[in-house]
Amino acid sequence: MALRSDLLPALAAFEAAARHQNFAHAAEELHLTASAVSHHVRKLEARLEVSLFQRHARGVSLTAEGRQLADAAGSAMADMEGVLRSLRVARAEHDKVRITTLHSLAYTWLLPRLPSFVAAHPQLRLSVDTEIALTRFDEGGPDLGIRHGPGHWPGLTAHHLMDDYLFPVASPRLPGVSELDEAAHVARLPLISDHARQGWHDWFRGAEVHGVKLDERYSFSDTTDALAAAVHGLGAALARQQVAVPYLASGQLVRLPGPAIKARWGYYAVYPAHRRLRASARLFLEWLLAVEKD
Repeated sequence: MALRSDLLPALAAFEAAARHQNFAHAAEELHLTASAVSHHVRKLEARLEVSLFQRHARGVSLTAEGRQLADAAGSAMADMEGVLRSLRVARAEHDKVRITTLHSLAYTWLLPRLPSFVAAHPQLRLSVDTEIALTRFDEGGPDLGIRHGPGHWPGLTAHHLMDDYLFPVASPRLPGVSELDEAAHVARLPLISDHARQGWHDWFRGAEVHGVKLDERYSFSDTTDALAAAVHGLGAALARQQVAVPYLASGQLVRLPGPAIKARWGYYAVYPAHRRLRASARLFLEWLLAVEKD
């Protein structure tokens, strides 16, 4: 006998009834009435011309034929559930974008802008990695990254996002800040540094200030922590323009006298040259390339 689609509801009702050995419990699971489950089972028995359940006062129990069909139906249902689960997982991965970037840029530049991307693409799921270690773009790793650097890395395609500029900042409450009139005076303050490739010596050289003694009193591995230290009044920090914006806008930090010198490195969106971007990652890249032009 060929399996016809009109038997599928009856098979689903039978499988649930066989598993529970109870029509009422099967009905609750399927959001049906017990009489509807019974009707489906009887329809199946009539088509097969066999009894699938023995009915008695205490309930129902499977016949030998019912047990045989229940085993097959249960196995088929389990196989289908496995396939459906894998399809859901595959779809979830298809809609996921994995990004790697610097913590400082994620905190001050990327996060404030992300709502516009999410509003445009609410179906996508984002995973943002801000580990300090340089991320490898292995299979199963990030789709793309935002890197601060020279713009060329072996094996990666790089798209320029934006340049950066360096200038000194401090808390307006830091003693002596209001008395600074020129770039050379910044050297009077305790200085906060991070592990960036360009530091205070580069800035003073760019500001044409020579022969001053620099008191680099505090050092942090992360730019966000260096700026936070400046917010708390430990000293002056050398800020990168792209990550300093929210601190300046809130008044937590103020610019000190002196020029903003262009950084040797800029920000780039990167991804493996040998691997085609998935559609979801392509959407994120296109958004990145457009957002800085707004």
